[in-house]
Amino acid sequence: MTLLILIIIAVLVVFGVTDIRRQFISKPIFGFFRKVLPPLSQTEREAMEAGTVWWDGELFSGRPDWQQLHSMPMGELSGEERAFLDNQVDTLLLMLDDHHVVQEQKDLPQPVWDYLKQERFFSMIIPKTYGGLDFSALGASTIVARIASRSLTAAITVMVPNSLGPGELLAHYGTEEQKQRWLPGLADGTEVPCFALTGPEAGSDAGAIPDSGVVCMGEHDGKEVLGLRLNWDKRYITLAPVATVLGLAFKMRDPDGLLGDTKEIGITCALIPASHPGVELGNRHNPLNMAFMNGTTRGEDVFIPMEWIIGGPDYAGRGWRMLVECLSAGRGISLPALATAAGHVATRTTSAYCGVRQQFGVNIGQFEGVQEAMARIAGNTYLLEAARKMTVGAIDMNQKPSVVTAIAKYHMTELGRSIVNDAMDIHGGKGIQLGPKNYLGNMYLAQPVSITVEGANILTRNLMIFGQGATRCHPYVLSEMEAVAMEDKDQALKVFDGLLLSHMLYGARNGLNSLVGALTGARLNSAPVAGETARHYRNLSRLSANLALMSDLAMAALGGGLKQKEMISARLGDVLSQLYLASAALRHFESEGRQHGDLPLLHYSVEKCCYEAAKAMEEVIRNFPNRPLGWLAKALIFPIGNHFHMPSDDTAKAVCEAVSKPGVVRERITHLCHMPEGLEDGISEVEKAFLALHEQAPLMKTLKQAMRSGALPKQAISPALIAKAVEAEVLTESQSESLLSAWTLRTAAIHVDEFATL
Repeated sequence: MTLLILIIIAVLVVFGVTDIRRQFISKPIFGFFRKVLPPLSQTEREAMEAGTVWWDGELFSGRPDWQQLHSMPMGELSGEERAFLDNQVDTLLLMLDDHHVVQEQKDLPQPVWDYLKQERFFSMIIPKTYGGLDFSALGASTIVARIASRSLTAAITVMVPNSLGPGELLAHYGTEEQKQRWLPGLADGTEVPCFALTGPEAGSDAGAIPDSGVVCMGEHDGKEVLGLRLNWDKRYITLAPVATVLGLAFKMRDPDGLLGDTKEIGITCALIPASHPGVELGNRHNPLNMAFMNGTTRGEDVFIPMEWIIGGPDYAGRGWRMLVECLSAGRGISLPALATAAGHVATRTTSAYCGVRQQFGVNIGQFEGVQEAMARIAGNTYLLEAARKMTVGAIDMNQKPSVVTAIAKYHMTELGRSIVNDAMDIHGGKGIQLGPKNYLGNMYLAQPVSITVEGANILTRNLMIFGQGATRCHPYVLSEMEAVAMEDKDQALKVFDGLLLSHMLYGARNGLNSLVGALTGARLNSAPVAGETARHYRNLSRLSANLALMSDLAMAALGGGLKQKEMISARLGDVLSQLYLASAALRHFESEGRQHGDLPLLHYSVEKCCYEAAKAMEEVIRNFPNRPLGWLAKALIFPIGNHFHMPSDDTAKAVCEAVSKPGVVRERITHLCHMPEGLEDGISEVEKAFLALHEQAPLMKTLKQAMRSGALPKQAISPALIAKAVEAEVLTESQSESLLSAWTLRTAAIHVDEFATL
């Protein structure tokens, strides 16, 4: 006992007396940190400084403030945005025939192009003072998603001018003269923009672009002026084949010192008319047979005046930060909108198809194998809608959550791909025969487009989410890195000492919370609500503590080498991402008024996220290169094993039941798949058959009872059987007419297109 007391006193002295702690604890660790903490490149630093820490910081804290989550304002569409959806968007949907656009014309029809420009679809992010619509991020996301439910070609065409490009860059950074010159034309469609960033040697690594702009004197408008001589070679540029104005990213150099002593000025963005001498807009690409305009642009020794730099000469070399700030918003709006639209379409059509397609005399939706896939479709769609609204809500709060938008881009596009794959499996031959009746084929083909653009998904997962999150969102690491980098070593050690003590207490708390959470099943964790959803908050708090603890161990053991351990960092990023998606689902449930009918969808979504997070954590521990620390992590995080599991079969069946019949639950989870009156397409066809057969369900039951009793022969329901039912007085003439009408709709819905020749 005496020895224990002495040990406690010694620990208190070492850690409690500042001079002793600083000399024997902080100073050695300070020296170690100077060696192992990952150095930040200029592009990495600018990327981090450009973003803001939002809910991702809470998830990294080990103890999320759930009241903060609930207090976030719930975004609502404005009256103008609702009117635009009900009028201009609905009119556009009636004009779109995606089979004709993709398979026949390979372009949007000219009347569609004219309508998009006339109604200012390209101006959603442009301020009203310059003729734009100035819609919210939620408004833009909802409009793009609604269009994508009918035509991805049209949605991408609308999406690009309202995402990363000249309009957004000008609105944020342009000089007033540049805004007056370009924004009104971009708003009314007189000018069609594209933005050239990606090239043969620089894709996801945009900072490696070889395209150059050399400061020099040259002639412009008959005068010799200071400007740039540009050389570039870009590809994959959406709208380039039809663009009238080119946004260009390049590396700016001043070898002759015409601007000062700095030779390598850095990435810069300029705006160039497509008609400018030397600008070449090349041939079209064919992105998986989709019909949106995408192609190349090149230029050799093209001279432009300095005033064409976006923001003017003062913004020379600031292009990377401009791009990162805009890209962080774009990643959270456009591509997640496309993925969410895929979820809404797949849920609505597949649930309908399950109710009209029969095998072995029963609807395919009654087979448990189909129900398993249908539950994934609906549960993942619930996650997508929740994450879409939460992410655009952050942007509308003037946040620039670069980590969150990277999570949204990667995981939402992957969820979209998974959903469409499951929908194709259920539809079988109906899904693979292209034609006007096929509502999945083009969507299936287009999924890799979203996976690839705005940062390839492999890079986003392996390098960006945790790579930025570990440093940017951690409560102490970035401050410690800044302290270590201070020139005054005495002051640096003093600052570092204060941070280190707080960091050590933080680590101890997370280790204790992880152990207690594991031993008690998180039952001692607090929750902001009571009832069925409280357990989800407790489990997420436990997993947050696990993430915080494991992140500290990874950074301590691997230091700067963590960036090269991409499999480890990717899995830690998966944990953070699943916590974000689950948080979004819980917030969505609250914002929708805690609808009881949505509970199966919520339970399925959050349980799946917790399972995926715990599985990723288990894989981190199993593969952790420092085995003693790996054993310690396992002892604290999974001392009695990993007991998180996928949603139960009963939960999956409850999800299917919720979406397999017409009603408010199905409408809420598929509201982006809107069908304006007068629209005739494959989606409308299968929906009408589904609704009609649901209305005739009592008569279908009557036929089956008659077959069981022997009044009718046991065979598949058909017009012939319905006629026999009338003869046997099982059905009346009126009932048979109603049932035959529904059966005719069903027959049309399950048929596929056929062609005399291709």
